[in-house]
Amino acid sequence: MDGQGIPRNILRLAEAFIFASSEPVTWKSLRPILPDQFDPVAVLEALQLHCADRGVVLVESGGVWAFRTATDLAAPLRAGLSETRRLPRVAMETVVVIALYQPLTRTDIEELRGVAVAQGTMEELLETGLIEPWGRQETAGRPTLWVTTPRFLAQFGLASLRDLPGASSLLVAGGKSPEQRTDPVPEAAEAPASGGLNGSAG
Repeated sequence: MDGQGIPRNILRLAEAFIFASSEPVTWKSLRPILPDQFDPVAVLEALQLHCADRGVVLVESGGVWAFRTATDLAAPLRAGLSETRRLPRVAMETVVVIALYQPLTRTDIEELRGVAVAQGTMEELLETGLIEPWGRQETAGRPTLWVTTPRFLAQFGLASLRDLPGASSLLVAGGKSPEQRTDPVPEAAEAPASGGLNGSAG
């Protein structure tokens, strides 16, 4: 037994599922792989405790669970890494799409880009603090909605989303441009129940 009385083999199963999943992990997505007697929330919390002293820890944000670098290692990591992390082209394209049409789901992003978005790309953008979850869309599966953060504006030297170039030429049916948006993005807990493009899930 380990981590709040959860058997080690169950923790290992949950850990492998989170690592290998192509979608953000929630307690609902973990539920099908667990034996009936185990509460997925309890398993996630136990795994979080189990990983607490590791270099990579399990964190929860907006109902989504993912592995992240431990915050206390930020300073020594900065000493050995470039201060400005250069994003791969696919990550750059993804975060710009999110900035232009937020809030939107992962499936919305894929439809706009015309290609699948790897889980690693979303995790990299989360890791760098450029995006964050913003509630859930009230459609089948209740997919996570994503938005950019103030750090996105700061990193790219933008005063606001209206400063993004070429926004009007990238609009799609049902989308919302930065010029059309006048309301600030609230905290995830206060997010509306629906959103995204054309009611798609992802």
